[in-house]
Amino acid sequence: MARYRGPKAKIARRFREPIFGPSKALEKKNYPPGMHGNARRRGKESEYAVQLKEKQKAKYTYGVLEKQFRLMFEKAVRSTGITGEVLLQLCESRLDNVVYRMGLSRSRRGARQLVSHRHITVNGQLVNIPSYQLQPGDEVAVREKSKSLTAIDDALSSSDKVYDFITFNKASMKGTFVTVPERLQIPENIKEQLIVELYSK
Repeated sequence: MARYRGPKAKIARRFREPIFGPSKALEKKNYPPGMHGNARRRGKESEYAVQLKEKQKAKYTYGVLEKQFRLMFEKAVRSTGITGEVLLQLCESRLDNVVYRMGLSRSRRGARQLVSHRHITVNGQLVNIPSYQLQPGDEVAVREKSKSLTAIDDALSSSDKVYDFITFNKASMKGTFVTVPERLQIPENIKEQLIVELYSK
C-alpha cells in the first residue's frame, strides 16, 4: 500500500474529525463520504470495526504506513510504561512530527517533505529521514541555505501554537525537543487503548 495522496477532506469526513487541520468540507458535510451521503442508514459498528477505525485514524494523522506503525507498536510493547501511551510518544518523537509541531510547516505532509528534501538538521547534521526518532535534548533547525524558503516563512507567520515539550526560536529557526511528551501534552484525539486491543488479538 502506497502513502495516501488523495483528498484530505474525504478522510476527515470518514472520521468526522479535522485530523489534517481545519476543514471547510467537514464543516459543510459532517457525515461520511459516499454517493448516498447522510441518507444511508448505518448499523452499529462491531468492536473490531471501531478498533480498526481508531488505528487508521492514528496512521492518517501521523502519516505512517502499516509496516512502520506495527514496528512502533512492537517497540512500545517492549518498552516500560503503558503501551498505548508509549506508541503515541513514539509518533510524537518522529522528526517530521516535531518539525510540524515547531510550526515550520502547516501540515505533517509538508514537514515530511522538508525533511526528505534535506532542509532540516538535527544537532547540526543533515537528516533526511522523516521517521528519525528524536531523543530529549536534540536540537532541530532549518539548514542555513533553506531559511529563505517561502513555505517556511508562510508557515511560521501563521504559527501560534506552543507545546511544553518543545522550545523554538522563530528568529533563528532553531528549537529543541526538550522531552518526550506525557499523554496529556499530546493534543490528538486518539483512543490508543483501542489500537492496543486490536493488535493484541
